[in-house]
Amino acid sequence: MTEFLDMGGYAAFVWTAYGLSASALVWLLVSSRRKLTASVVAVDAARARRKGDN
Repeated sequence: MTEFLDMGGYAAFVWTAYGLSASALVWLLVSSRRKLTASVVAVDAARARRKGDN
């Protein structure tokens, strides 16, 4: 198990790459969810304004 975690002497590079990749994926997920929520709110507001115009 220690050999696996050591990654043949490249552990610092490998685990850093995994960590940065995971961070980027989490950031992308959070950012996408925020933008989706903002879009849903904007669409709901536009529908409410349009419904009020009729």
